[in-house]
Amino acid sequence: MTIAATKQFCTFFVGGHYFGVPVLDVQEAIRYQEMTSVPLSSSVVSGLINLRGQIVVAFDLRRRLELPPRSDGAKPMNVVVRHLDGVVSLLVDEIDDVVETDEVTFEPAPATLKGVAREVILGAYKLKNRLLLVLDIEKVLSIEAITSGDGDDNAS
Repeated sequence: MTIAATKQFCTFFVGGHYFGVPVLDVQEAIRYQEMTSVPLSSSVVSGLINLRGQIVVAFDLRRRLELPPRSDGAKPMNVVVRHLDGVVSLLVDEIDDVVETDEVTFEPAPATLKGVAREVILGAYKLKNRLLLVLDIEKVLSIEAITSGDGDDNAS
């Protein structure tokens, strides 16, 4: 008898897409926090938040994924994740549940995926009513990728 391996993901919506990151990488999920802007930073950096005395950089996943901006007045939510360089916040549209997945339902990202999605999506789990797109946090937060999208001076 073979027992299928399962994984748990903290799930959220960004631009109508359903994403997840491993639950073990998530410190917490919280509602909108006031931010202080960071002059001369990448457009992906929305600002800094004060998380119980800890200063945390907030990255806008809509901008990182090159999706249209949120509608006026819509406030993002924070998925606070642990990263190699410390704790960061991913700004998302809506936080969902922790979802347990079965490894047999995982499919790697198809070769036909283009642009930023190809870089940051590891693959998808086939759930009952939708696909769960798994983000590679390290690639989402890659400094080179974040800063290369700003300005067209160095575009090739």
